[in-house]
Amino acid sequence: MTHELDRRAVLKTLGAVAAGAALPRSSFTEGATGSASKPMRGLFPIGQTPFTQDDKLDFDCLEAEVKFCNRASVPGFIWPQIASGWSTLSTNERYAGTEAILAAGKGGKTALVIGVQTQNNDLPGAIAFAKYAAQHGADAICSLPPTGDDAAMLSYYKAIGNATDLPLFVQTIGDMSVELIVEMFRTIPTMRVVKDEAGDPLARITEIRQKTADKLGVFAGKGVRTMIDEMQLGFAGYCPVVALADVYQQAFELYEAGKQTEAFDMFGRVLAFDSITHADQFLLVARGIFKENTKSRPTPGMGNPANKPSPLTEQDKKAVREAIDTYLKPYLRG
Repeated sequence: MTHELDRRAVLKTLGAVAAGAALPRSSFTEGATGSASKPMRGLFPIGQTPFTQDDKLDFDCLEAEVKFCNRASVPGFIWPQIASGWSTLSTNERYAGTEAILAAGKGGKTALVIGVQTQNNDLPGAIAFAKYAAQHGADAICSLPPTGDDAAMLSYYKAIGNATDLPLFVQTIGDMSVELIVEMFRTIPTMRVVKDEAGDPLARITEIRQKTADKLGVFAGKGVRTMIDEMQLGFAGYCPVVALADVYQQAFELYEAGKQTEAFDMFGRVLAFDSITHADQFLLVARGIFKENTKSRPTPGMGNPANKPSPLTEQDKKAVREAIDTYLKPYLRG
């Protein structure tokens, strides 16, 4: 049987489950101590990291991403992760960025999740980031895994989970197995979410949900390009980038309300807009979140620097703005 047929069979099965006796779904709102916290469901975009022309962290734009998410009723915001270029940031930049984000979102409904992973398997450094996030008001922490075998990853995440009472997001990559995820969930009381990007997440989610009694939130990464499949299979959250997070969120809300056709149409607007030339380069600026002169740093593993897009012309910028006004304006919240 081909992979595509396998996937269709899984989708058919889950569709039947959804129509009948669906698995009980937790809203993942309980904190590590049992106290109520912000819901860990829906859109949790990955914040992009803006820089000034002289390569300094642009706090105004970083804070604007958080404020946009709050205005747009986006449930969560995660920074810094792979799409944020976390590995290019210094320790001081990460501490300063964390403070700026948490201050900007104070009192808002958007859950703020701080990435704590470090390079070179520096566990004390990751624990320091986790404690700093907790001290400054983060709603949760997130970490990529260290290098090493399953035992090393389990030991690492136990230490991170024990460092604070904050809900823990575990991000999978590479060949991290379902068995490892389940063992983490069983042994780390603070683990609330897995952002699954290992192997084929669509083929794994049913097993993860069953083996964790549907008490572990499974979030979709990989750009959220297959959101319709992901919603059918019961993913609890989605992690694209920020620029169209409000439109993604509406697709999720429509699907959760039983309006599958409307959800399909709303997600189609995201895909259609992404196909417009230069939209990805200019959308944060066009939506008033970033400045026109905002820079980014080249991020290892995020594309070939030799294929860097050419600078936008004024006509390019005008075309993106006109496309927003023509096709997206009625659906924008932020």
